[in-house]
Amino acid sequence: MDKIIELDNVWKTYNMGEVEVSALRGISLSINKHDFVAITGPSGSGKSTMMNIVGALDIPTKGKVYLDGKDIATMTESNLSVLRGKKIGFVFQQFNLIPNLTALENVMLPLELQDIEKEKAKKKAEKILEKVGLNDRMNHTPSQLSGGQQQRVAIARALSADPEVILADEPTGNLDSKTGKYIMDIIGKLHKDEKKTIILVTHDINLVKYAHSVIYIKDGKLEKYSKRGVRYAK
Repeated sequence: MDKIIELDNVWKTYNMGEVEVSALRGISLSINKHDFVAITGPSGSGKSTMMNIVGALDIPTKGKVYLDGKDIATMTESNLSVLRGKKIGFVFQQFNLIPNLTALENVMLPLELQDIEKEKAKKKAEKILEKVGLNDRMNHTPSQLSGGQQQRVAIARALSADPEVILADEPTGNLDSKTGKYIMDIIGKLHKDEKKTIILVTHDINLVKYAHSVIYIKDGKLEKYSKRGVRYAK
């Protein structure tokens, strides 16, 4: 299968005064197009750093990260931003919606930043919001929406540029269990029906079951890799 993201002996080290702390230690893995991968591990394991690296939001201290075959460390920030915007849609625990914009305007924003004509962006945003069941909430601001509705707006915004990859960081962390299941069902349908590559970063074991592959991180290392019930120690 075609690789969409590849990590080759990746280290990420931070200078904390006179002390160096390695959040990631020699991680190598690849994520194929159309896969559904969960990255999990205990608090402090390096999941957040891993998310930033896998999502091309940060570059490694050592090693290589390839997004769609391109070494992100060799790209200008401008070119990397364009590639990331086309390839990856982000869904975060905190929703990160702009409070003074309506749901429709929040979803339109990434399209307008890509210089898509306003009326065309509006029609596309409306279609995506209908897809996530918010056709009657398009003109509401985030403060007028429930947590689950806000997360659906965030998912719609992530889908606006039609990325190949959806990277979801604790997408149900601020939601009750019933709403969280609804959100995960939406994400599951994106994988099944639209063939999106899903990367789920979570500590919640109940979410891991949605994934086809599971990457276990501990102390910044790839501890084990599980695929369809088969586990491989690292």
